[in-house]
Amino acid sequence: VTAPPPPPSRTPPLRLGLGLRLRVRLSVGVWNSVVRNPPPARGGTMSRIGVLRIRSQMGTWRVKDIDGAMTVRELMDRVATEKSLSLSENERLCASPSGSDPLPLDAGLASLNVKHGDMLYIMLTEENQVAHEEAKAPRKVDADGNVRAQEYADGAGRRGFRPGMLPLRAMKMQWTLTDFLDMDARFVFKMKRQEDAACAGVDMETNVARDFQQALRQTAFQQCRVGYLYGTFTDDNKVKVKCLYEPPQRGTAVDVELLEDPREDTVEKLAALLGLRRVGWIFGHPPREEGFHFASPEVFMAAEQQLEAAGGIGDTPFVTIKVTCNAEGLASVEGFQVSKQCMEMVAEGALEIGENPGDCAVNETFTAIVEGKEAKEVNNNFFLINVAISQYEADDMVYSFPVANREELGTTQGQPDLRAQIESAGKQGWSLVDRLADFHLLLFLCNTLDLDTDIPRLVESIKDRSVPLDDGFKILLNCLAGIE
Repeated sequence: VTAPPPPPSRTPPLRLGLGLRLRVRLSVGVWNSVVRNPPPARGGTMSRIGVLRIRSQMGTWRVKDIDGAMTVRELMDRVATEKSLSLSENERLCASPSGSDPLPLDAGLASLNVKHGDMLYIMLTEENQVAHEEAKAPRKVDADGNVRAQEYADGAGRRGFRPGMLPLRAMKMQWTLTDFLDMDARFVFKMKRQEDAACAGVDMETNVARDFQQALRQTAFQQCRVGYLYGTFTDDNKVKVKCLYEPPQRGTAVDVELLEDPREDTVEKLAALLGLRRVGWIFGHPPREEGFHFASPEVFMAAEQQLEAAGGIGDTPFVTIKVTCNAEGLASVEGFQVSKQCMEMVAEGALEIGENPGDCAVNETFTAIVEGKEAKEVNNNFFLINVAISQYEADDMVYSFPVANREELGTTQGQPDLRAQIESAGKQGWSLVDRLADFHLLLFLCNTLDLDTDIPRLVESIKDRSVPLDDGFKILLNCLAGIE
């Protein structure tokens, strides 16, 4: 029987940035953890949420592929089906562990501001618990002398095997010492630093790196920014980055909030047509004190993204790239991964975003042993592994069309940009197909051309330059660009 976790304060929407929260996909699981913002969950509409966590006495369940249009009642029906429960009227999803604020059954999740990675709570009756002992809540006298039913949070820490868990006899009647030690070991993490990353290195396209730095310089590195990296994984576990996509976002000096992205599906499908996949994510932030590399929401985002890329706790080359500047204004670009132990602790709910942005707090159900001593917090640097970065210039794609979703930086996309790109064909040895081999130009064309029929024919000529572009496409593109 899976032991239930503690009922801590509700995990807030994930936000990225120093000292604040990460609202993800992380799409962006992420920052839809974030970071639990992973990335977030990808592939949805504007109401796409991704993953929710449901915590009960039986443990924490991850419910995937959640849509914002789903109602609370529909979510409960799905949980009941997946977990073979028979929920009564009194068993309601709540926003807090106390169960005092049940969510309206007919309200949509998006209308309740439920985000990717959020934790919801449900108190199950004894019929829905594996333990067969009587589960009637005991009574207690509060500070005013009133007798009231004791809430789960009141007695779990005192009676449970660990804070927030059932008593041992509620799990099974007989225990051996080996059973007990095995059970306890599941909640103890002896912190070990991972020396080698699963990613052997990153080849970053020069124009992609330069463009993201330039976007940060437009705000003098005083505004946080996030982007997703697309490219390929090589046979020797390296990452080759070819392009960058920045989802809609609002950045400040201390955090960045990822907004609903109506083009999320389009981006993923276009990348797949080009033979690309999401291989990493990149974030930029203002200068920080020396030795402070990641805030805890950024650790969560990196872990969630790696968990999604690996399909669980496992090796993946998926990389995190951090861009900032020093006191002299010189930009620095560094590559990182988080350790597999960090991935495991995030997946198990052993880590939380605490008050100190430079540390991850340890959930009270779990124990973290650092240098032989129990620790309530773990420094974020303990989870980080450096990944070497080199640069190259791609010969099969260009990166000159304005980047999407930078309106707040004064960058827009329009017909004049398309016209300038097309008219540059025939100059300096560029062909029309060469100039069309631009991720953001193709994404812009997806607003007009059909992604299932027109765009694949364009991409075919881009991927194989021996395939000629139809004359009809040339005429169509000239019309879209306003070229007579």
